[in-house]
Amino acid sequence: MTAAYDSPVVLDRHDGPYGEVVLRRHGALLQIIANGCFLMDTSDGRSERLLIDAAYDALDGRPQPKVLIGGLGVGFSLAHAAADPRWGRITVVEREPAVVGWHRDGPLAEVSGGALGDPRTEVVEDDLMAFVHETSDTFDALCLDIDNGPGWTVTDDNHSLYAPAGLAACTKVLRPGGVLAVWSAEPSPEFEGTLRNAGFRQVRTEEVPVARGVPDAVHLAVRPG
Repeated sequence: MTAAYDSPVVLDRHDGPYGEVVLRRHGALLQIIANGCFLMDTSDGRSERLLIDAAYDALDGRPQPKVLIGGLGVGFSLAHAAADPRWGRITVVEREPAVVGWHRDGPLAEVSGGALGDPRTEVVEDDLMAFVHETSDTFDALCLDIDNGPGWTVTDDNHSLYAPAGLAACTKVLRPGGVLAVWSAEPSPEFEGTLRNAGFRQVRTEEVPVARGVPDAVHLAVRPG
């Protein structure tokens, strides 16, 4: 393995509405960096796929459920949802135009593949909090993968999403019995308590072991109804 292969190569860099976003290639991997913070890469995707599968399973066979995915990222969650014919409409909200561009006609198209062209898929360029406050639409599942977790957000304003007011906004776009699934780089018992205090039921956490360090986690909660 050469030194050049070991060193990340910047493929694109943008000053977006929420700071700098960078797409890098490190060997065979593609990586997204936001404001100097490593967000995700294409090395695995198990926990992102679990985010989608666990949400579907919690819906107990509801036919053609509509899913709202917060964050396009490297595309694992969208691609996995689009590969499953049991899902109905798939709406993805991504606030960074550069990330959407990397998927439409850039290097990340190799991950999302035909998912963007799936007739069920709609990509909305917007901030998730703004979207949930403004939309009149409702969904059966809301899958959030826009931060490294409730306690490790990309920008400071994202903290409000995991607070009581933000969770109340998430509840508003969920149909009765709908599922909120939140990806996290580590389990958070504190966030479980916040979900229960916000009125969610059946709160639980599924973990995905990683090679080193604490496991990735998907926090799940159900809106009463």
